[in-house]
Formats: sequence, C-alpha cells, structure tokens
Amino acid sequence: MHKAFKFRIYPTKEQEILINKTFGCCRFVFNHFLEKWNETYGQTGKGLTYNVCAKQLTQLKKELDWLKEVDSTALQNALKHLDDAFKRFFKKLNGLPRFKSKKNPVQSRAYSFISITVI
Repeated sequence: MHKAFKFRIYPTKEQEILINKTFGCCRFVFNHFLEKWNETYGQTGKGLTYNVCAKQLTQLKKELDWLKEVDSTALQNALKHLDDAFKRFFKKLNGLPRFKSKKNPVQSRAYSFISITVI
C-alpha cells in the first residue's frame, strides 16, 4: 500500500535554487537517456536497461560537473521513471515516453520517502 502526503514548503532562496537545479538535472538525465534509448533501439532493435543507463550515468557525471551538485538518488529515480515508462509502453498500458519540458508548469521529484511536486 502506498500513502501520499501533500506538504506546503517555504524554502529559502538557496533551497529554492537547489530545488530548481534538481528539477533541471532530473529533466536533463531523463531526456538524455530517452534520446540514447531511441538511438539504440533504432540501430539494434533493442533498448537500454536501467542497469546500463545507471552505469552510463556515472560516466556522464564525470563529464558534466554540474550533475554532481544535486542528490544522486534524484538522478537515479529519473532513470527508474524512464525504465518504468518503457515497461508500461511495451505492456501496451501507455504511449511512447515523451521528452520532459521546462515549460511544463508541474515539475516533480521523487524521494525514497516522499514525493515533491511544484505547481
């Protein structure tokens, strides 16, 4: 059973900056690996798995220092969400995963113990 709670937070300016960086990095990781998944599927007929993407994420963090500024579990959760989206697609439950947009008014980030959505 899953429980959900909604909280109203009033972050300081520094916390707000970190939250926005986290949303941006999660969106970047999701879109980056969605593009890689599409390329791999187009070339080989097989997609990527979560484990393959997680290994590539480690290398990507070495190349892009700004990914190290945010919580690593946020980036891993973005990969898990992408993996789950493809699993649901292949079970014919949802459509093909789409790229995340900064212009979407709802940004979310999942923690292992809570989920935050900013509207």
